[in-house]
Amino acid sequence: MSTVVEETYDRKVGKRRMSPFRWLATLGWKHLVGLAVCVYALFPILYIISVAFSDSGDISGGLFGSFTFKNFEQLFAGDDPDRPFVQWIINTVWIASVSSIGSVFLSALAAYSFSRQRFRGRRGGLLTLILLQMFPSVLGLVAIYAILSELYKYVPALGLNSPWGLILVYLGGSLGGGTYLMYGFFNTVPKEIDEAAKIDGATHTQIYFQIILRLVSPILAVQMLLSFIGISSDFILASIVMNKPDQYTLAVGLGLFIDQPYSKNWAMFCAGAIIAATPIVVLFMSLQRYITSGLTGGAVKG
Repeated sequence: MSTVVEETYDRKVGKRRMSPFRWLATLGWKHLVGLAVCVYALFPILYIISVAFSDSGDISGGLFGSFTFKNFEQLFAGDDPDRPFVQWIINTVWIASVSSIGSVFLSALAAYSFSRQRFRGRRGGLLTLILLQMFPSVLGLVAIYAILSELYKYVPALGLNSPWGLILVYLGGSLGGGTYLMYGFFNTVPKEIDEAAKIDGATHTQIYFQIILRLVSPILAVQMLLSFIGISSDFILASIVMNKPDQYTLAVGLGLFIDQPYSKNWAMFCAGAIIAATPIVVLFMSLQRYITSGLTGGAVKG
């Protein structure tokens, strides 16, 4: 016992007597690299915050050269009918909420079918989902615009300049990735639970809604959160489908502040970006533990 105590004490003394050069060579360089990465990542954020609270309207004033809430007040004042900031927020929340809920519902149905059912084309369908993820979504922009423009002639509510048309595009885009992500999580649920429920007389619908969905609720929350974040920050699809200022989402609407070459209002743009990013950052940080557990829960073979 005394020997263990002496060895522990010697190790502690040895760490205390470590020379600065040895500490720098073993541990110090890691702290320096971490500090450099933090500064590199935080500097753009600090600069955006500085510009948002400046009264100059440009990005050449330096860090916190002035401090005012004028830019935030003008955003919510609603004086400019061509830049309805509050309406953009409402549009973003509405479209992102409906799209994320719909994508989770459809992806969960497809994932349950691939996980529990055995049918012809099952393996080919899973391979197709993986293959589709290899291609960027921008490759389909021309086809999406052509389809929505033709659909507008027959069903205007689902075509261009319609939030429902944009929601349908988001649903189709997130179905592949969401299905494959949930498929791995569904496989972790033992199939004996389904068999026991069938013995008790439960149908597939009762098993799915009353048992399986409750067991896979972490991945449902993760998929909904990731889908909401991705849709609310999307610019390309929303700018193609929506062409009227009062129908813009927040990401597209903020671009109006910097679209003119000689009248760019960077201060208003940065203020709106901070307002748009703050709720998402708070939500993501508060649910980070559940996101990690939900993403890693389906990483094992069921």
